[in-house]
Amino acid sequence: MLSDALMDPKSLLGRLLDPLQAPFALASRVYVSWVFLKSGYLKLSDWEQTVALFEYEYRVPLLTPQLAAIAGTTGELVFPALLILGLFGRISALGLQAVNVLAVISYAHVLYQPGFAAAIGQHYLWGFILLVLAFYGPGVWSLDHWLKARR
Repeated sequence: MLSDALMDPKSLLGRLLDPLQAPFALASRVYVSWVFLKSGYLKLSDWEQTVALFEYEYRVPLLTPQLAAIAGTTGELVFPALLILGLFGRISALGLQAVNVLAVISYAHVLYQPGFAAAIGQHYLWGFILLVLAFYGPGVWSLDHWLKARR
């Protein structure tokens, strides 16, 4: 039956797509990480401006602006670096997801205004990719996989 042939993992479609899982996972890790790495680097490049943004523009709950700037910048640099390497891949994806969610919460007064649908849509896309990586792991082209295979 046609449906059995299409759903069989050994079908032609499965044989064509399965080898692409590892490069797709790597591309997903690099794509979403690159966005946050650039943002973290930008924050580091002008620290006074970064702290000012956290004082006057971003509305981070529960943290002082200085602590929020340090935590946000650290999260935007550490989690993406780990995620690209595929080291602690699921934890890194969840950590970066937390950074993403906090960014949306902190800037919601702007992101949910008319005309910012594309900006909030990007955060949703990044969040979805990060959840996929958290649920499925970083793939076989990762340090997690390599370290597990060595044990």
